[in-house]
Amino acid sequence: MTELASTGRTPSNHLLRRDVRFLGNILGEVLVHQGGRELLDHVEKIREMSKALRAEFLPELYHEFVNTIQTLEPGIRHQVIRAFAIYFQLVNIAEQNHRIRRKRDYERSAGEAVQPGSIESVVQDLKSKNIPVEEIRDMLGDISLELVMTAHPTEATRRAVLDIHKRIADQVMELDNPTLTYREREKLREQLLNEVLTLWQTDELRERKPTVIDEVRNGMYFFHETLFDVLPDVYDELERCLAKHYSEESWHAPTYLRFGSWIGGDRDGNPSVTAAVTWRTLQMQRNLAIHKYEEVIRELKGQMSFSTTIVNVTDELLSSIETDRANVELTSVDPWTNDKEPYRVKLTYMRQKLANMRDEATLGTAKRYHNPSELIRDLELIDRSLRHHFADYVADTLIKKMIRQVELFGFHLAQLDVRQHSKEHENAMVEILAKAGVTDNYAALGEDEKVELLHGLLGDQRPLVNETVELSDASKEILEVYRTIHRAQQEIGEGCTGTYLISMTESASDMLEVMVFAKEAGLYRRREDGTVASSIQSVPLFETIDDLHAAPAIMRRLFELPLYRECLANAGNLHEIMLGYSDSNKDGGMVTANWELRIALKELTRTAKEHGVKLKFFHGRGGALGRGGMPLNRSILAQPPHTIGGGIKITEQGEVLSSRYSMKGIAYRSLEQATSALLTGAYLSRHPAQEDTAESQWEGIMREISEKAQTKYQDLIFRDPDFMTFFKESTPLPEIGELNIGSRPSKRKNSERFEDLRAIPWVFSWTQSRYLLPAWYAAGTSFQSYVQGDAGKLETLRTMYREYSFFRTLIDNLQMALGKADLLIAREYAGMIKEESVRTRIFNLIEEEYGRTRELILAITGQEDILDNVPVIQESIRLRNPYVDPLSYLQVQLLNELRDLRQQGQDDAELLREVLLTINGIAAGLRNTG
Repeated sequence: MTELASTGRTPSNHLLRRDVRFLGNILGEVLVHQGGRELLDHVEKIREMSKALRAEFLPELYHEFVNTIQTLEPGIRHQVIRAFAIYFQLVNIAEQNHRIRRKRDYERSAGEAVQPGSIESVVQDLKSKNIPVEEIRDMLGDISLELVMTAHPTEATRRAVLDIHKRIADQVMELDNPTLTYREREKLREQLLNEVLTLWQTDELRERKPTVIDEVRNGMYFFHETLFDVLPDVYDELERCLAKHYSEESWHAPTYLRFGSWIGGDRDGNPSVTAAVTWRTLQMQRNLAIHKYEEVIRELKGQMSFSTTIVNVTDELLSSIETDRANVELTSVDPWTNDKEPYRVKLTYMRQKLANMRDEATLGTAKRYHNPSELIRDLELIDRSLRHHFADYVADTLIKKMIRQVELFGFHLAQLDVRQHSKEHENAMVEILAKAGVTDNYAALGEDEKVELLHGLLGDQRPLVNETVELSDASKEILEVYRTIHRAQQEIGEGCTGTYLISMTESASDMLEVMVFAKEAGLYRRREDGTVASSIQSVPLFETIDDLHAAPAIMRRLFELPLYRECLANAGNLHEIMLGYSDSNKDGGMVTANWELRIALKELTRTAKEHGVKLKFFHGRGGALGRGGMPLNRSILAQPPHTIGGGIKITEQGEVLSSRYSMKGIAYRSLEQATSALLTGAYLSRHPAQEDTAESQWEGIMREISEKAQTKYQDLIFRDPDFMTFFKESTPLPEIGELNIGSRPSKRKNSERFEDLRAIPWVFSWTQSRYLLPAWYAAGTSFQSYVQGDAGKLETLRTMYREYSFFRTLIDNLQMALGKADLLIAREYAGMIKEESVRTRIFNLIEEEYGRTRELILAITGQEDILDNVPVIQESIRLRNPYVDPLSYLQVQLLNELRDLRQQGQDDAELLREVLLTINGIAAGLRNTG
């Protein structure tokens, strides 16, 4: 298994091919070692036949190929599936390493070339445009990006397997070391053989669903392994580039880039996320932050051996040590007995004060740090003393980085967002208001009545309920979440949590309910001087097409409420709004969702501006194309520039986390590109292109195209009575629910309704079956309905592709989806549908639309083939397909066998296991789940 490797024209690509061959040969050795020559022969035969079929489809070869797969003895079949799946894992490692290698190639040629998308490239560009230093400072003050980790169940790979991947990646990277001796290279090969063997003998499937706390640990892994060090390095690079190109200034970049999390706070549809779990999550995050600072201080202590016999430290430092001696008892840290080394003495007390933060008995005492500012003050005190005796380099390289880490991570590591479904709040409000004697049936009130009532309750400082009132467990849990948020803000700091997201926001009352509950817990109160103090913000999540249409009116209603505006003033008149890419796509299709999201962005921004409010948009993107997935920098640049002034938040979920943040080099590159995109967006918002009269015409065309796309999409998904049968029977949807990749159920309710199916299994299922339908369906019909054979209209779409960035991004995303889709393989999945008339009719609809979409996109772009615009990706897909295909054919066979058994009331755990292994393997091969 040695042939698959991305090709290209850069000089270093031979190293990628070398790594793939190297790892493929090692896997081949492991296969022979573990399963004998027979196993490797089976794998090679299937691979060669699959490759030949891709080169030329011959019916006799196809039948031989299918027969070879179907006649595999179960023991061998299981191993063949694993061989292909593990091969993709190794190829993915090689490709990730190659991304790091390419960046290093650019850096080696510094002075000759600046890497596109780098921080240096954007700063250099701003300087060449003669942007003054004052404007640069303003731009830095305006940009803001928060990347929010979510526990959405799309990471199919176990943590144990990812750990092996990391060790393999480190060892493969060492192959580039030119100083390795022959014996060292042989030793490296032995180590890699050992790791691949370990990978082969490690179960890639989870025995149980992960708990929420398991997911919290998985999320924290990325902070521990990469982000704690990489994020400060990105800031350091920005400051280096600014100092290089704007040398007249001294630079300390404001905090513009940070991470947040939903893991442990997202209770929408997940009953396992309780208030107690949220509190434990916050504690775990705080403890990791403390642990990381203790590690850094331990390292600093080892390096800062400056002696007062040689240098003069500041009196300020010596005085602070005496204060520490008087207040802090060294109970868990050994004292530093050499008083001639004051930095080591000071750092010893600092470490003890951090350790004491784990003990609630030290709250309110001088024995511990109570907020990040206190720790920063101690670090700045050390910094001043170092500079006093000209140890500037140490201050700049060691202390400066830790100060930045404390600024970024505080004592909470990442802000934890809380999310709940709007219906849960309404249910609790019904009960609480009835028990309080306010109204017997809150749910029956009209929207105007609800708003008036809630606004009045918000202004009434009296509590609605007291401890003697008996409430249902569900209502008590709702209230307990707010009390947990209040407690966390008091003990850990306000930065730890304070954003409360409301899924399926359909009205202003949905948001006011959250604020009334917040008032009950002390998160919203009126001070003695009459002003409002609020440490929480209710954030609407607009998800469906109808919700996106209603969003501007909902926000306008809120902005006009006096008490809500007082609350908003507390946040500097900055309001966060979340837009859901997954459910809008599931609801209206890819073309319509993207267009309606763009319109919502513009309309919401205009509404907010009319009321003197700035908006921070939170973009709920998934990893897959059908859920808004795209590279991070493109996600930022895809926004209309004038809509990013209040900052951006973007979800980072599932396999995106491990692909972007498990390796330091790739994490750095991704965050560097994000910074470059932010600065580019900030420049474009300040220097907009001249108003193009053509753009308003293009927007009219897009509106027409979107309407046709929505009708075509919904005709199939919502109005065809046989569609759900087709979907469930021709994809592995039921079986995906048995893959233990997340703590959250795949449905919001225990129902078979399409509306209650979550967007992730919806997209995951279509990806596995190679249709990728949510990412492209209805586009062809919508374009054709506009063109209608008119050459002039086709030329207009070609002009839009060249000059209209929104349309170009849309078309290129459609190309990516069509390039990854494979209707030949999808036909095999359609074969699982029992009723022939349903199978034939709907598959033909999909196949016709695929052909129509492909034809129109080629006509619009002027390309000969899909993805000619990105040949590296085109070639990667072409080379991967022959390796994914066997897994797809095996999956269809296994699904048929498993479903036949289950229809007879029987089951086979080993058969299910093989199905789940094919799901993992195809996900690795396509580099996508949901």
